[in-house]
Amino acid sequence: MARQRPDSPPLFDLVQKPDFSFEKKAIKDGLWPVAGLDEAGRGPLAGPVVAAAVVLNPKRIPKGLDDSKRLTAAQREELFEAILKTALGVGVSSVCAEGIDRINILRASLEAMRRALAALPVTPLMALADGRDVPPGLPCDCKALIKGDQRSQSIAAASIVAKVTRDRMMQGCGQADGRYGLEVHMGYATERHRTAIEVHGPVTRLHRMSFAPFRLVEVTQEVELDLLELDSGNEKAA
Repeated sequence: MARQRPDSPPLFDLVQKPDFSFEKKAIKDGLWPVAGLDEAGRGPLAGPVVAAAVVLNPKRIPKGLDDSKRLTAAQREELFEAILKTALGVGVSSVCAEGIDRINILRASLEAMRRALAALPVTPLMALADGRDVPPGLPCDCKALIKGDQRSQSIAAASIVAKVTRDRMMQGCGQADGRYGLEVHMGYATERHRTAIEVHGPVTRLHRMSFAPFRLVEVTQEVELDLLELDSGNEKAA
């Protein structure tokens, strides 16, 4: 007897959409306003990491909020304008490439979130942060949510604001220096970007020198210098 096919979709076909349930629970617990926190630009070879904090208006939540990575550029731009128009508060901040090199990308991302929250025009009593880590130094309670931009509308809104803001910053960098195509790939390690780096080298204060391939080049140079010094020492001893 043939096995009947279930009429319900398999679990892996279900697409989770962000909702306002975490925010509603916080409101019920007396923790309002609630700010969503997210960042954009952890992986690129160039440019800042940008974070946003958003306090949505429960009565005017824009339709279509989602993880910025699951939206088209046009959708992000439209929702960006809707968020700025309807939200109770939006804060944006960034940490530059030099700052990332100095404190590492994880700490820079969390610091950008902290600054974005501090830039809000309202004082939140609760924050929802995308990821595993709670940004240190926040003046309010905070809950970290893995894949939070796919679970919380406030975090999804923050992810859109951060992404659009960073993209605009990188487009400006691309207009100022057209050698790398930054306005196209936003600083990510595309073939075009890597090839341009090989030809022109990295740009100080724009490229993240603690990232590969720059870090690998530095390590190779240090090893070569050590070998030259060793050979020189051997020659003198001989």
